[in-house]
Amino acid sequence: MGSPGDGDGATADSSDAPDSSDAPDGSDAPDGSDEPSEVAVAVDRWGGELATAVESALAGRSGVVAVGVPLGLLPPVLAARRRTDDAEPWRIACRPGAVDALARAFVLGTDVAEAVADGSLELRTPADDGASGDLLKADAAARSLAFATPDRVDAVAGPRADRALLSETGDATAAAAHRAATARFEAATPATVEMPSRTRLLAAAREVLDDRFADDLAAVLDALDYGAVGRTVAPADRTLLVALAARHDHLFRDLRRWVDGAGGEGGEGDGAGGEGTEGDDAEGDADRVAIAPGQELTADRRALVERELIESIKVPMGAGRPKLRLRAVDEVLLRARPSEVLSVLRGRFALPLDGDGTLRRGPDGEGRRPVWDR
Repeated sequence: MGSPGDGDGATADSSDAPDSSDAPDGSDAPDGSDEPSEVAVAVDRWGGELATAVESALAGRSGVVAVGVPLGLLPPVLAARRRTDDAEPWRIACRPGAVDALARAFVLGTDVAEAVADGSLELRTPADDGASGDLLKADAAARSLAFATPDRVDAVAGPRADRALLSETGDATAAAAHRAATARFEAATPATVEMPSRTRLLAAAREVLDDRFADDLAAVLDALDYGAVGRTVAPADRTLLVALAARHDHLFRDLRRWVDGAGGEGGEGDGAGGEGTEGDDAEGDADRVAIAPGQELTADRRALVERELIESIKVPMGAGRPKLRLRAVDEVLLRARPSEVLSVLRGRFALPLDGDGTLRRGPDGEGRRPVWDR
């Protein structure tokens, strides 16, 4: 086995072809489809026996340098890192688009951000391919996948449908592979995960909202698989946050202030819907976590109201226009354990809407609500 990325075919498999699961997705709103999330697609592509082999191969090793890591292999890397007592961070150079995707991956993104914040991982991403005269060659080099330590190198080989992790030990080979991987990592650009760490996320939730909301959110994050909820598939991560806030009667303004790391300007009403508007208070950003622009929560709030899961109540609060208080009105949503909230939302979002955006009703007026709800 040659050094990773030296063109000798050490990772010469079809996985070097462009991986759409790591490519940025420009969509900002859930499309209402039942397609899997971006992370779920990536985990499915790289999971199974290969992910198990990667976790097993890396656990307990110190000084890991990984290059060409796709989004779908970040979960086993995280799992292996948790099983390893290593004072130094593991250096991970991801494939193009993988770190960008973490900004849209609420569960995985906050977990990776936590590992970066506590010094367990150091992330990098390939330098701008535009600086290279051969974009295809640069992209293939960035995708060549290997995990190296001074005494061992592991690389992926085989066709996409039958990938395998090949390992080689030995002073000369492993040392050369480790040097090559280190050089590739150092040539990459330091990357920032555009998601807050879980510690910061929950601390800000307790500060801006309350302990009940933060406890619910912690339970949700612990229960959900990495690919369970995304940004572009309804119900999205933002929808889940609005529903959790409504279970505790929080002000929509406070939820937006917590979610929006930039301070979120603009009204919180529906415009033509006339539910009231208000601007966010001009406060500092220390308690804001930058999950998503606060304005984007309005569409998720509307969707929950249309499906009769929550309501928005105008509440006079001092001078200015009324504030909107979120309140859960669906008994199933209210009774659900935090870990069950996403399933409740999925069940309701699967029901059809009439042309006016309300839940479709049957001739008896009961619609298609679950029998236990009726």
